[in-house]
Amino acid sequence: MAIKFCRKCGCMMLPEKNQDKVVWICRKCGRKEKGDNTNVLITSKEKVHRVAIPVVDIEKEKDKLSMIDLECHKCKNVGVMWWLQQTRAGDEPATRFYKCIKCGFTWRESS
Repeated sequence: MAIKFCRKCGCMMLPEKNQDKVVWICRKCGRKEKGDNTNVLITSKEKVHRVAIPVVDIEKEKDKLSMIDLECHKCKNVGVMWWLQQTRAGDEPATRFYKCIKCGFTWRESS
């Protein structure tokens, strides 16, 4: 597969089929260049839908969360609740969240 970069802004260009010819279009500035049909793989364009990540309601789930003896980064109290939440793609590891039981400070640890 061929890769082209825009001569105007340097951004990567994407191939698009225009009738039976290939046209390269810059994703940033919109510049178009003619291309040949060799070694170009054109895939369908899929819209990416962004969804809000649901946040764990700590107050409702408090008795279901695990507790560990870890020091809070803010108040230095030992004792935090923790939970795992998938914040990225499904093939990425989950993110571990911590919340101090004393001051309520929340932080995360990504793998």
